[in-house]
Amino acid sequence: MPESVINTQLNDPNGPRLAASTYLNSAPLLWSFTRGTRAGTVQFSDAVPSACADQLRSGLAELALMPVIEYQRIPNGAIVPDVCVGSRERVRSVVLVTGASDLSDLRRIALDQSSRTSAALLKIIFREFLGMDPEWRPRSPDIPQMLEDNDAALVIGDPAMTFDREGLNVFDLAALWRKYTGLGFVFAMWMVIDDASSAARQIDFADARDEGVSRIEQIIDVYEPLLGLAREELQTYLYENISFALDGEMQAGLELYFKLAHKHGLIPDLKPMVYI
Repeated sequence: MPESVINTQLNDPNGPRLAASTYLNSAPLLWSFTRGTRAGTVQFSDAVPSACADQLRSGLAELALMPVIEYQRIPNGAIVPDVCVGSRERVRSVVLVTGASDLSDLRRIALDQSSRTSAALLKIIFREFLGMDPEWRPRSPDIPQMLEDNDAALVIGDPAMTFDREGLNVFDLAALWRKYTGLGFVFAMWMVIDDASSAARQIDFADARDEGVSRIEQIIDVYEPLLGLAREELQTYLYENISFALDGEMQAGLELYFKLAHKHGLIPDLKPMVYI
């Protein structure tokens, strides 16, 4: 969440070390820790999704709301059940932007380097469903610069919702996944490292999520002026586009994603899901 929501003075220097991105799609999962009943009980680190995974891997964080692909790449740890950032049909904040009208025309694609799950998802869509493997180029999330020497740009989070779309075609990755699989998609989940403290392991993330979801209108009060989007658009996004619970269909989508990631060499092994 923006600094106006994250009050770093409320950080508990002795509390569990928690890392998460403050994109709008994560806000309901974080509200309890930043403004709600759990404020002042954790050490909170605001980081882009890729950096959250790095903090968890290095031990700087005990818990992280991290790209789900990183669960398969980090050797130890467990997933918090039921809670996620996902989408059943259209996510709106994970998009491929291009001046071309057809995906088959793309040869060079810039990848938002703050993304890992979405970058792997895009590669799976091209390799598995389109039979193509363009050149992939990690870049900072600046769409005009990304498109200067590339045919398309993958961008995630709040920047994916606020850019000027004039003259561009926008492909929603959750919608593409739904088109080819009939399933929803999970982008991020909470993960806990094996040596996390007992205090970290005792956090009720489902209850924290429910508290945040009940405060969506207050969250929108904060983000509306920051993102410059209409309130109705933000309401549709948080109430309809984003899913915060892992039901059977979302679980099936997650398992298929991992299988295809392994098939296409994006993860070294396929380890089973271990829940805390």
